[in-house]
Amino acid sequence: MLKKVLLSLVVASGCLMAADGAAIFKKCIACHGANGERVAPGSVGGITIGGMAKDEIITQLKGYAAGTADNGGAKAIMYANMKNWKLTDADIEAVADYISKLPKK
Repeated sequence: MLKKVLLSLVVASGCLMAADGAAIFKKCIACHGANGERVAPGSVGGITIGGMAKDEIITQLKGYAAGTADNGGAKAIMYANMKNWKLTDADIEAVADYISKLPKK
């Protein structure tokens, strides 16, 4: 019985610490719009992020964090944002999941 209680506490505490993609995305709204519908400043090709594939978003965000992703003029902004925001892999996963579920424009 004690093992079940301890396991429940561990699982519950993990859920409380889970990243909140919607909360993280609030940092992105100024450039990308409330639903990821705006083309970010300086980006190449007029791409919007709303509804983009989750794996692609993760790849891009990790690339910006590493300073290797390149989307035209937006890269300097994203490099700085990723450096300042210090997103964990769990944060990146959560925000990518959130963005991938936004309506595609």
